[in-house]
Amino acid sequence: MIALFSEAEERLRAQRSPINRQYSQSMKQLTPKNWIFIQQRLTPYLFLLPALIILGLTVFWPALQAFYLSFTSYQDIGEAPHWIGFANFLRLSKDAVFWKTLENTFLYLVGVVPILVGLPLGLAILVNQKLRGMNWFRAAYYTPVVISMVVAGIAWKWLYAENGLLNQLLKTVGIFPEGIPWLTSPAKILGIVPISLASVMAVTVWKGLGYYMVIYLAGLQSIPADVYEAAAIDGSDSIRKHWDITIPLMQPYLALVAVISAISATKVFEEVYIMTQGGPLNSSKTIVYYLYEQAFSDLEISYACTIGLVLFLIILGLSILRLVINQPDSNNLNI
Repeated sequence: MIALFSEAEERLRAQRSPINRQYSQSMKQLTPKNWIFIQQRLTPYLFLLPALIILGLTVFWPALQAFYLSFTSYQDIGEAPHWIGFANFLRLSKDAVFWKTLENTFLYLVGVVPILVGLPLGLAILVNQKLRGMNWFRAAYYTPVVISMVVAGIAWKWLYAENGLLNQLLKTVGIFPEGIPWLTSPAKILGIVPISLASVMAVTVWKGLGYYMVIYLAGLQSIPADVYEAAAIDGSDSIRKHWDITIPLMQPYLALVAVISAISATKVFEEVYIMTQGGPLNSSKTIVYYLYEQAFSDLEISYACTIGLVLFLIILGLSILRLVINQPDSNNLNI
């Protein structure tokens, strides 16, 4: 019996020996130095894993679902969506309201972006002075940024009211005795921009000035003072110095502000929702508000996903443009 057990044990050892040798070789290769290297490589990903899971569940998975639903008919949450191919896209191409909202969004972008690129730069130059109390001016210009858009929208809606402050001033001065229907008229300024849309644009500009001013202020403070001193010695006045020195050196910041403000203008929603609800006669309705209306008012969920896909492509194009513009100066732009 003892001989039989010994023989069986030797056979098991013979069978295990290749595995044991392979395991021992791998353990020899995994030296403490290699193990530390593996830990250093894996540790950051372990810390990122919870955030990646949350991001996947709240962003990527809903985005994939929206992409799928844009090719389906899905109007009732209790029913399963059924595939209809490109029917929603064909409907979108024939939707007059969609094209109107796309036009309004384009007008919004063209009307807001140039102002938000130029005016904050002027404010930044003004507050970039070493004078007493200048920090108070910086804080005052930045205050609208921290105000909730709901509060700002309601306040501006009161200002734009028929008996609001703006119309009372116009009536007092006698320029427009009847006042101006800021938010209730589909009439167009110069036959291009509806009055209601321009009124909402003013709120976006007012609220964004301080934010972009801070970006420009960071850029201005990175310009060496020696450059301006050399220009002053050469006889350049203030306007000439800013034209020849400030603007060329601020090109990366100008490009950044242009793209960020363009993306924000394309996604505008809160101002429209609070002040006009897209009216009157769709004159102030933007593409994001139309998406919201289709999804939550008309329960056209799949059609809203189709509109969202078009909006995604527009914003993706602007984002790629931002990366392309800022690529050469990425080392000098620390924002």
